[in-house]
Amino acid sequence: MAAVTTQASIAVFRPCASKSRFLTGSSGKINREVSVKPMHMPSASFKVESKKGEWLPGLASPGYLDGSLPGDNGFDPLALAEDPENLKWYIQAELVNGRWAMLGVAGMLLPEVFTKIGIINAPQWYDAGKAEYFASSPTLFVIEFILFHYVEIRRWQDIKNPGSVNQDPIFKNYSLPPHELGYPGSVFNPLNFEPTEEAKEKELANGRLAMLAFLGFVVQHNVTGKGPFENLLQHLSDPWHNTIVQTLRG
Repeated sequence: MAAVTTQASIAVFRPCASKSRFLTGSSGKINREVSVKPMHMPSASFKVESKKGEWLPGLASPGYLDGSLPGDNGFDPLALAEDPENLKWYIQAELVNGRWAMLGVAGMLLPEVFTKIGIINAPQWYDAGKAEYFASSPTLFVIEFILFHYVEIRRWQDIKNPGSVNQDPIFKNYSLPPHELGYPGSVFNPLNFEPTEEAKEKELANGRLAMLAFLGFVVQHNVTGKGPFENLLQHLSDPWHNTIVQTLRG
């Protein structure tokens, strides 16, 4: 909520005619003085309230989205959050997918940039699966599937019963302190950021932007066959001719 206070002042201009020539000896022109007397009116104040929960001004938000959740702008055209139980899951799903998207976009963009400027020599993100690693691609897929399956099961248990997975089942000496769901802290927060409302809003906004950026990178590569940084350099080399319009025209 923002409060704006205004104060009005009125300046009164009063012309004053001087005495005539035969009384004063001055010229026959009438001299006029302007006296300014500011008059302070009682201060008038009004409040401007920005109502959260309306993603489009004038469009009513669903009743189950009241703006109390971080990042809640009332946008739910498919009514996915209408069921409170589903809403709990979607909150955590968006949070985790946004975090993975931010890491993924950085992993797609930075190696391309560093390779272009000669710092490293890494394959493009769309060719990363063709590179040689310590194991074959099917083996790596199975390993990742098992590890992610374990992590996701633990996360699902924490959503269903918050705090039930704070104790590590293998390494008994390690445990997480009590925390808010989705913000475990401890070793998962080495910089010790506080999960304030502002920080949650910013993380969700950046996560949503990263998910859109990831989709844009994929579509861009399918259309141009190049990475995002290479497309940017191509556009900057000739901004008037290397645009999305010319690209779509072929």
